[in-house]
Amino acid sequence: KPVAVELDSPLDADGTFFVEAAQEIKAAGADYITVADCPVGRARADSSMLAAMLKSQYGIETLPHLTCRDRNLNASKALLLGLSLQGVRNVLVVTGDPIPNNRRGEIKSVFQFNSVLYADFIRDLNRTVFAGKPFRIMGALNVNAANFDAELKKAHKKEKAGVTCFLTQPVYEQRAAENLARAKRELSSELWAGVMPVVSYENACFINNELAGIEIPADLCERFRHADREQVADIAVETALSSVEMVEDTADGYY
Repeated sequence: KPVAVELDSPLDADGTFFVEAAQEIKAAGADYITVADCPVGRARADSSMLAAMLKSQYGIETLPHLTCRDRNLNASKALLLGLSLQGVRNVLVVTGDPIPNNRRGEIKSVFQFNSVLYADFIRDLNRTVFAGKPFRIMGALNVNAANFDAELKKAHKKEKAGVTCFLTQPVYEQRAAENLARAKRELSSELWAGVMPVVSYENACFINNELAGIEIPADLCERFRHADREQVADIAVETALSSVEMVEDTADGYY
């Protein structure tokens, strides 16, 4: 099963750690390096440019995230043309986090389209401009959603727009695993299950308070509260592998 590992892009102009980490992750067995597109609306080194660099200079298969927040139709097409020229063939299309409230006076969102319309736009280009070398369009699926019926309804729309693979939010509980199994029955796309190791008690609290769509169970948070660094590492690996075991009969890959 393919394994895609997300690597944060730099906040500054020094890419040394990013490149070294990408090479180490690939050597450890990852099939793809995925790069988020300015998560939580905070500027980072461009995900597509980094993906193109890893592909062209280091031969690493990449999966850049593309958001609708910062680009209109023209900019999106220009970006896709550039990615194609660099041999990048996979993209994860997401609507994108909004700009933080305290920055909206100086930074404006675009949002000319949402993730469904964006996928449909790329699918149309696959039939014309990229007919010989089409993009594989991937989308997001929140298996932790309180209203999973609505999430599946959106997923069906994404499939009709050209999405052929969904990457899910991290799976920590049986309810999320059951939602993944339901999605497997009702969708025709591949499903790559989210697996995210927690690295500390503070990390768990931050994720629960700041990251939408991810909920770490209270009993798991408590396991980290008084653990030392070595114990934390062991718990992180153990719980991540438990997530894999919960979905191994359902997932087509891991994210």
